[in-house]
Amino acid sequence: MVADRGEAALAGRSVVISGAAGGIGSALARRFGRAGARVGLLDLDATRLAALAGEFEAGGVEVLALRCDVTCLEDCRAAVGQVVAAWGGVDVLVANAGITHLSFFRDTAVEVIRRVMEVNFFGAVNCTKAALDSLRERRGHIVAMSSVAGFAPLATRCGYSASKHAMHGFFDSLRGELRSDGVGVTLFCPFFVRTEIGQRALGGDGGAPRMPRTETGTPADPEEVAEAVLRAVLRDRRLVAFPGAARLAYLLSRLLPGLYERIMVRRIVPGSGS
Repeated sequence: MVADRGEAALAGRSVVISGAAGGIGSALARRFGRAGARVGLLDLDATRLAALAGEFEAGGVEVLALRCDVTCLEDCRAAVGQVVAAWGGVDVLVANAGITHLSFFRDTAVEVIRRVMEVNFFGAVNCTKAALDSLRERRGHIVAMSSVAGFAPLATRCGYSASKHAMHGFFDSLRGELRSDGVGVTLFCPFFVRTEIGQRALGGDGGAPRMPRTETGTPADPEEVAEAVLRAVLRDRRLVAFPGAARLAYLLSRLLPGLYERIMVRRIVPGSGS
């Protein structure tokens, strides 16, 4: 849609972002807004949505703040319908809404994994289904916000990793279906990012986690991620691993998977050493 035409190509375009009230989502919204896009904000948190919308309106950015449960297809269709009614269609969809869990699989209820799949995978599918006709009509672009866990293992977060792996199978396949329609599909895979996802994680029983959220390396800022996502849309990138540590993880997990697994366990699994 806007590949190789520069940031000005986004001016006046309609960008819909799910999970827009969170750390990465709000950074994405601000970045696309600065590029001149109209921004549709989808999230369950009506209070934070209203605050973000107020910030945008004060800055002269056209915005629609729409409460939406991405696990409900009808919610997604209703929200996208409001965007289409107001602005004529959807040019960019960023399927960003996501949650995680922190627990060994042996201690995790299947219902918790199902919940993570519903938000991360089916939430992205629902938003895409709702916006697909408009995206095809306008030769738009889809960004599926995945993770390093979408192409590599992540112990103590089996359900999260599974949901992100599922996104890769779905969106890589969908890209082939949409090629003749001129719709771009980007899988964006950040390393650890400085957000609240750890504080909001589910434990194995669906309550608060009983283990800490361990990380490796220096987490990226959401603003850095948003900048890289915008550039990926402009360049019609298929897969982006961000930043350099994510690209290293991609290569290592494919060339030396056993070594990657040992490093991952040592750095991520509590009590396994450093």
